[in-house]
Amino acid sequence: MADVATSSPKKALDLLLSGNRRFVTGEPEHPNQDSVRRAEIAPGQQPFAVLFGCSDSRLAAEIIFDRGLGDLFVVRTAGHVIGAEVLGSIEYGVEVLGCPLVVVLGHDSCGAVGAACDALDNGTVASGYVRDIVERVTPSILAARAAGRTEPDEIIAAHVGHTVDLLLERSRALTERVEAGEVAVVGLSYRLVDGSARIVASKGLETITR
Repeated sequence: MADVATSSPKKALDLLLSGNRRFVTGEPEHPNQDSVRRAEIAPGQQPFAVLFGCSDSRLAAEIIFDRGLGDLFVVRTAGHVIGAEVLGSIEYGVEVLGCPLVVVLGHDSCGAVGAACDALDNGTVASGYVRDIVERVTPSILAARAAGRTEPDEIIAAHVGHTVDLLLERSRALTERVEAGEVAVVGLSYRLVDGSARIVASKGLETITR
């Protein structure tokens, strides 16, 4: 179960980022990945963070943050686009499981972001339901460009930040927890080459010191 050290948003984020640093340096500890942990959490789960990330196969959350079974409540969609199922899953992680931290995880070379840029620049239209994903990512691209943020890393950061804002805009339950100082929502941008994750957006973390 979640340790007392992860009972606050800041401490949960520190735990997550320290695991990422171990992954980057090639010194992972692989915590909570044995048969003892498996048996321990069989009766129930108490993850310390909700991680809402892109479905990209290179972003396996428990690996890049050096965590194990029962640590993270993971929700993933291509381009981390939001729908009712995503909102319900995140609210479940916060309201029912008691996670003090929600992380939105984006990354460079994101296919969904690239497709949205291509659609805007070249009029390329995706087929099937992929088109819906592209359309949901497009507002982030437009907002970034309007603000003069045109570099790839800037566009990714803008999309992550926009997703953070959308979560709080659409989920009253999440907003109330953030306003009460019980939960923070943090946006991270992941670099595929070196494996590092950096903070690019945060809501509720600024006023939390415990």
